[in-house]
Amino acid sequence: MTTKKRICTVIIVLVIVCTVCVGGFFVWKKTGKGGSKSSQKVYVQKVSSLNTASDFKLSNRSFLGVVEAQESVDVKYDSSKTVDEILVKDGDSVKKGDKLLTYDVEAINLQLEQAKLEVERLQNEITSNKSQIAELEKEKKNVDQDAAVSYTTQILSLQSDIAKNEYDIKAKNVEIKKLEVSTKNAYVTASIDGTVKNVKTVDKLQEDGGDVIMQITEEGDYRIKGRFNEQNSTDIMQGVSVIVKSRLDDSTWKGEITSVDTSPQKNSDDMYMYSYGSSDEMSQSSNYAFYVKPESFDGLMLGQHVLIEIDNGQDTSVNKTGIWLYSDFICKDGKKNYVWAKNEDGKIEKRYVEIGQKDEENGDCEIKSGLEKGDYIAYPDKSIEEGMTATTNEADVSVPPNDLGTNDNSDADTEGGDEDIAFDGSGEDGMAIDEDMLASMTDEEIEEYFNKLYGEEENADGENADAADADAAFAE
Repeated sequence: MTTKKRICTVIIVLVIVCTVCVGGFFVWKKTGKGGSKSSQKVYVQKVSSLNTASDFKLSNRSFLGVVEAQESVDVKYDSSKTVDEILVKDGDSVKKGDKLLTYDVEAINLQLEQAKLEVERLQNEITSNKSQIAELEKEKKNVDQDAAVSYTTQILSLQSDIAKNEYDIKAKNVEIKKLEVSTKNAYVTASIDGTVKNVKTVDKLQEDGGDVIMQITEEGDYRIKGRFNEQNSTDIMQGVSVIVKSRLDDSTWKGEITSVDTSPQKNSDDMYMYSYGSSDEMSQSSNYAFYVKPESFDGLMLGQHVLIEIDNGQDTSVNKTGIWLYSDFICKDGKKNYVWAKNEDGKIEKRYVEIGQKDEENGDCEIKSGLEKGDYIAYPDKSIEEGMTATTNEADVSVPPNDLGTNDNSDADTEGGDEDIAFDGSGEDGMAIDEDMLASMTDEEIEEYFNKLYGEEENADGENADAADADAAFAE
């Protein structure tokens, strides 16, 4: 082979090698790490957990609550006194300070006179004993030593009697003061406004045992007990308006915080507990109770668990039913709206949806068709392509989602126009809750769920360092 032919052969081989390398580079760049795009994983979430129609968000202004019986106060009977008359009966409404029963004043006065006579008798004994001691001391001086011992013994005995009588007089004076107070307050009054229940006669009390002669229950059959902690206590004050939301359906009730209990609640309470961080006592958050009186109890049941939300005028005229999503999840393809959805093969696809109403204040919109509550969708990202693999495990994600609010493709057309839906970020305060899941959970599961919700911090989104390193290595 001539030298010219050898040069031509080398040039041809070099051209082929360069072509293969360049083509391989572009394939590698397109698919990422040299693999197919189907190997790239995208994080997806269930539509029902993102659905804002029921507005089940636990934020710093939302609290769990339970419907319980109104406060009940026991009225106890003083067994040391005789009841003269019971002034109320079952079902009577009373106000704080109203008389409930009276004691027999004549019997109290008799006890008082007897106590005073007993004090007088004891004082006379003391006077007599002192006189005897003085006489014995005088006689003792005129007797011999053996006889003086007998006088000394008598004097010591009389002095002991005096000391005992002085103690008995003090005890009787305390009894007299109590009896005098009883004669001035010979009745029992109501400590709260409410309804009288379970009134017993004295005979019935003695038969059953115990000292509770009646009970007073606050007006209304129920109240709602909520729980808050020191970290979200700024909104909890008496008189604050709230919205009570059912966990069973879309029912809501307006109400008002009637009282706040600043005594720390015990862990054994049948409500939930918030826990923050480690189990160390100093790192945990104390819990307190507050009570809500709704405008109406229609549809509420004793023991029903509800959500309590501070009323900041968020109750709008938009009737949200079906599926509503924050508009950041909606992308636009010309005049069409779509979401990145998981298909039946577990791959990411463009799912075209029909947009209905929108809520400008909350930044969400109605999905009239194209999605079901059981579907899974991804938050839009420029890196997402059809055919990528969907995953519900954030640790497996190879295409990180954008931070909320930075999506450039979140332009959605409403039905009948080209108007864009703008998201105002109003959903950042809380995490949406899957109402179907929440309704089926036990109290213990609810506690664990919300502990995890409050106790874990989100990790910041990171860059794909592996791809950057690969670019640098190839450049070298």
